[in-house]
Amino acid sequence: MMIVLVAVVLSVAVGSAAIPPSQVLAALTGAGDPVIRLIVVELRVPRALLGLLVGAVLGLAGAALQGYLRNPLAEPSVLGVSNGAALGAVIALYFGLAGASVVALPLLAIAGALAGLGALFALAGRSESPLTVILAGIAISTLAGAAISLALNLSPNPFAAMEITTWLLGSLEDRSFAHVLTALPAVAIGAALLAWDGRALDALTLGEDGAAALGVNLRRTRARLLLGVGIGVGGAVAVSGAIGFVGLIVPHLVRPLTDRSPSTLLWPSALAGAALLLLADVMVRVIPTGSELRLGVVTAFLGVPVFLVHLMRERRLW
Repeated sequence: MMIVLVAVVLSVAVGSAAIPPSQVLAALTGAGDPVIRLIVVELRVPRALLGLLVGAVLGLAGAALQGYLRNPLAEPSVLGVSNGAALGAVIALYFGLAGASVVALPLLAIAGALAGLGALFALAGRSESPLTVILAGIAISTLAGAAISLALNLSPNPFAAMEITTWLLGSLEDRSFAHVLTALPAVAIGAALLAWDGRALDALTLGEDGAAALGVNLRRTRARLLLGVGIGVGGAVAVSGAIGFVGLIVPHLVRPLTDRSPSTLLWPSALAGAALLLLADVMVRVIPTGSELRLGVVTAFLGVPVFLVHLMRERRLW
């Protein structure tokens, strides 16, 4: 929790404009210079809140999926939800709907995530096997990725292609309270559904038959978990763009600090995901570059080495 608080403070205090801490505090209390108050309250505070929401739901979704699928490599993109949401957003950008309405891009991103989820249910059918869900998710993710590539290839002008590419790299830059209000309901509903079945995830460590013998309704558990991933991650991707590796890395970092049961991993992963994304967002602001780095690029560079090192240390435990 302390790391999250420190990350929030840094997210509000650090930026391209150097503002003394005393003036930041004054701006938060409604006093001080109007320009500084505008920068802090209208730009940095929404950015910090979105970092909390997006990072938390990505970390929580990764922990829940790794527990349900019993696969240390599981994350939201495995189910095709992230690519489905990205495809919905690309459609909004490709046809110019994002410019016509502020809510078009977030709504289509959430719709894309739910459409991917519906396709997942259709492909997986009544099967309760995690392997079937994974294979169906890979198929949906691949199809959505191909559709995104097609949109880039057929983009009517280079500016549209550049806009799509920039969005796909992920960022919290230039976000407002409108984006926070857009993401908050979806993230809250998704997080509630993901946290619902902590005991069922513990029971699934015994396998499907063992969980069923303990009274776990596998179909309802899967439906709640997949809906939670679809709604929560769809809402996050809608406002931040495609940000990878958070849901994959965070549970591995948190797991040694818990008793390794899936239920005890859920909320610590949410907190760690929020802290990781906020700190990564601070990094993109302080690294000296001609233009601000994209958040998805930074999380990828941070995530891959951390995951490989942790995998080498912990592989004997899987």
